[in-house]
Amino acid sequence: MRLKFFLLCLAVVVAGLGGTHAQTKPEDVKTFALANGMKFLVLEDHSIPNANMYIFWKVGSRNEVHGITGLSHFFEHMMFNGSKNFGPKEFDRFMEANGGSNNAYTTENVTVYTDWFQKDALEPIFKLESDRIANLSIDPKMVESERGVVLSERSTGLENSNYRMLGELVQSVAFQEHPYMFPVIGFESDIKSWTQEDLENYFKTYYSPNNATVVIVGDITLEQVKKMADQYMAPIPSRGLPPKVRTIEPPQNGERRVTGYKDIAAPNILMVYHVPEAKHEDYYALDLLSSLLTSGNSSRLTKSLVMDSTLAMNVSSTTDQNFDPGIFSIYAIASSNVSAPDLEKAIHNQIDLVIKDGVKDEELQKVKNQKLMEFYRTLETINGKANSLGSYDVFFGDYKKMFEAPELYKKVTVEDIKRVAAKYFTERNRTVGYLLPEKSK
Repeated sequence: MRLKFFLLCLAVVVAGLGGTHAQTKPEDVKTFALANGMKFLVLEDHSIPNANMYIFWKVGSRNEVHGITGLSHFFEHMMFNGSKNFGPKEFDRFMEANGGSNNAYTTENVTVYTDWFQKDALEPIFKLESDRIANLSIDPKMVESERGVVLSERSTGLENSNYRMLGELVQSVAFQEHPYMFPVIGFESDIKSWTQEDLENYFKTYYSPNNATVVIVGDITLEQVKKMADQYMAPIPSRGLPPKVRTIEPPQNGERRVTGYKDIAAPNILMVYHVPEAKHEDYYALDLLSSLLTSGNSSRLTKSLVMDSTLAMNVSSTTDQNFDPGIFSIYAIASSNVSAPDLEKAIHNQIDLVIKDGVKDEELQKVKNQKLMEFYRTLETINGKANSLGSYDVFFGDYKKMFEAPELYKKVTVEDIKRVAAKYFTERNRTVGYLLPEKSK
């Protein structure tokens, strides 16, 4: 009875949020493209006197090759270090002076720059962004300074994050041909050896207007955005589309294993399975399966490993949005005196139960409600709307897919969950990584 009441309450909340979401319809999003190929998505939202701009560049570590790994992430740094009309760090100072802030992130697939600002700062934002796109300074002295920053970031990240260290190990084994094998931050030897020519060629290749999708949401109008785009972005010449990633990761035909050692208190385990790209019809079932396994105390792995048996201190899972087939990850930290093989066996047992017996209708409905609540809550802010619109447009091929997502989640059945678990969670398709305490050597 308690569970049914809980699910009913969740459904009521989702329905209420759905009403909020319904205020934004696909036709509210206006699109246009400049002659140079730069694409714009504009959504007017006058709820607060602010706006934001997201620029999605289709460049990440999947576009790199041995010798220049890490360049996508490096340009995330360089884009704040000077252009023709703004010196190093002036981008940040100018943003702050105009009541704004900014950030950026790089993944295997994209590099995204985010600007938050008061509505009256729309033109200054366009000035800043257009200047660094058209006239970025790749000054050798600044390159060397930022090279040191990135090297420090890499070493510190590996030292401070067990997940990052183990993830890099597993990724390099799970992918043997596709560039998803590369760490986003790059290999140390590559970072040390990038040349000026490498940097200039990479920027010219990938920071061309026709490789960008710009999303602007907030207290602005379509006419204002078009005027600014025509004035500041349109004059930037297109340099042709970058080369496609042609390498396809072949099907895995046998379990792979990798072990690393570190000064840690307990074993860490990372298990990954190859899964399709974001556009694939199985994406929504796999995303819900991740929630079924590790989202909340009642989820399969959290309940069995953390809450009931204390085999693990923590367990999580994820399946990311990717342009190409990627991986479904399960990460766990063993409790004191629990061995990596024992923890791994317990994870396999729970996965086997899903494959054999499936999940219950109420169990699936609960995570659907959770997923929809998260989805609608994200769309309550202009920042969430901008990021979601851009992500769906870039990864799923059309921003309208964002409006279809709730229904696609709802359509997933218990049979779909059982099917995708059986299809992808196989021994042949699995890579397992252990990060063990030094004393285990």
